[in-house]
Amino acid sequence: MERRTIEPRPGWQQTVEDQGLIYPLTRYPDDSLRPYWDESAYYVFSLPEVEALEEVVEELHAMCLAAAAHIVEHDRLADLGITDPRVADAVTEAWRRRAELPSLYGRFDLRYDGSGGPAKMLEYNADTPTSLVEAASPQWFWMEERFPGADQWNSLHERLVDAWKKQAPLLPPGGPLYFAHSAADELGEDLMTVAYLRETADQAGLATESISMEDIGWDRLSHRFVDKKLRFMRSCFKLYPWEWLTTDRFAPHVLRTLDNGGGTGSTLWIEPAWKMLLSNKALLAVLWELYPGHPNLLPAYLDGPRELAEAGGRGHVAKPLLGREGAGVTVHEPGAPAVVREEACCYQELAPLPDFDGNRVVLGAWVVEDEAAGLGIRESSGLITDEYARFIPHVIL
Repeated sequence: MERRTIEPRPGWQQTVEDQGLIYPLTRYPDDSLRPYWDESAYYVFSLPEVEALEEVVEELHAMCLAAAAHIVEHDRLADLGITDPRVADAVTEAWRRRAELPSLYGRFDLRYDGSGGPAKMLEYNADTPTSLVEAASPQWFWMEERFPGADQWNSLHERLVDAWKKQAPLLPPGGPLYFAHSAADELGEDLMTVAYLRETADQAGLATESISMEDIGWDRLSHRFVDKKLRFMRSCFKLYPWEWLTTDRFAPHVLRTLDNGGGTGSTLWIEPAWKMLLSNKALLAVLWELYPGHPNLLPAYLDGPRELAEAGGRGHVAKPLLGREGAGVTVHEPGAPAVVREEACCYQELAPLPDFDGNRVVLGAWVVEDEAAGLGIRESSGLITDEYARFIPHVIL
């Protein structure tokens, strides 16, 4: 793994916008606009290096599924903050019926520096992961233009289309598959991601419709979710976290009708409710409990930092159980006094992101169904990868 600099292509901004990345620039607090898509640099990997990372990702995914099974079988959903019996029942039932329910994709965030040490799992977003479009499309076309004949860890598009084809029989008949995002998405990231995923479903031959979450209605007479034309919504892909779906004003209706598409009046939601088990930071602590000392895991706990905050400890990071783009994450350097936060958190060993020429890098490794499918790289200026992170393309040479 090596970071190299390169001159950006003339007209790069319009090029990536035409390829689906609708926000190539990020507005900073000083009101300046700086590249989010940053092709002034790129990362180089060797093929054996990528093949080894693929094996790590698929092993981690299998371990996460085993941890999810453990949480359900040992009735530990409260450790994830899932204390509403109706939500717990929905998650449990979805897990038990997971073979019948479409489940599409997820993204691991990994610490890796290419120095020969193992990649370390930082977290897993398997419910509402973003940064998909830039990983699947613009960076592939960038590679073809800048390094013709080279390769890239990127089979995302083909695998997504194939996944929809494979899972089409699981969708209830008689209506389109809706693709929904929140209209409150100011940046447009969720809209862009949902539009791209709808495109992959279209290419798989599915009938699809687009809708905003705010336009989904509830028919009180039929007790069904309906679109703006009062058509029954039999299935819906939503880029809308389950923790919101089960707590907003429609939550009672969601939970009342949630038999995951198996009966009259129900709506099949993609991702399924069991994905709440994988997108919760408590998963990190359960993994460490089940696989202590695993080379691709970091020590993590739910009751406090334990030895991570003791003299000689490596420091720790406190992560809220739910959150996106580093929100609420705090970094506690070695030697800092132990602090147990009031809100439920996961306390994970501090593994500072590797520094490449002043840039802190995190690998976003994609899984489609159960297979490693691609890589997206983000850089930040600090230890926390936040909304000001930059996307950097990569190539296998």
